[in-house]
Amino acid sequence: MAERPSASFGFRDVALDEKQGMVDEVFHKVARRYDLMNDLMSAGLHRLWKDALVSRLAPPRSGRRPYQVVDVAGGTGDVAFRIVDRSNGHARVTVADINGSMLQVGRERAEARRIDGVTFVEANAEDLPFESGRFDAYTIAFGIRNVPRIDVALSEAYRVLKPGGRFLCLEFSAVDAPIADKVYEAYSMRVIPAMGRVVARDEDSYRYLVESIRRFPNQERFKAMIETAGFSRVGYTNLTLGVAALHVGVKI
Repeated sequence: MAERPSASFGFRDVALDEKQGMVDEVFHKVARRYDLMNDLMSAGLHRLWKDALVSRLAPPRSGRRPYQVVDVAGGTGDVAFRIVDRSNGHARVTVADINGSMLQVGRERAEARRIDGVTFVEANAEDLPFESGRFDAYTIAFGIRNVPRIDVALSEAYRVLKPGGRFLCLEFSAVDAPIADKVYEAYSMRVIPAMGRVVARDEDSYRYLVESIRRFPNQERFKAMIETAGFSRVGYTNLTLGVAALHVGVKI
């Protein structure tokens, strides 16, 4: 009997067809406190990193047609709202997230803030329900490491972009600095799960999220994966000593 394909779930290997359901359960649990925990875990740095993503995107403020962006795994709307604001309302952002609980938080936040120009769609990053060549830009922040088949998600990103469209991925990455990497590892493995237990009442979910960072490809390996998906002019910028990295590419 052939072995079932596997995928990493934190430090464990699980059946590929089981991972998505396990990830969904994590985010159903943490949805209501997700942004609060991001503030606490990163000491607010995730806000600066997301600002850096949007600054690199530099969405236009005017034009003959709206600037179309798909923000994948962005259920709570954090990145989408920044893009709409930076574009002075010219951008139209489709938030595509597989987790309904995260999307509900995003819809409620958009309504409370009276934000127009953002649409929320329940969708799988590996099989996006959009026609090819639809979007000017594809963004994903701290989400791609949770996708069971990252290579498939990258191929979908390439497919839904127009020629000249841009891919921007913000993700936790590998710290490459003496001493700092040890400090960061100790903090993330010991402090963050304990913080999840106290604040979100869910230590296991945050232990998985930390472990998933350790299993994610480093900057150079992920760059190679993006190039394999077909993107050109691929590069990355380390943020905060490589705690996070912003990868970019262009569909030529």
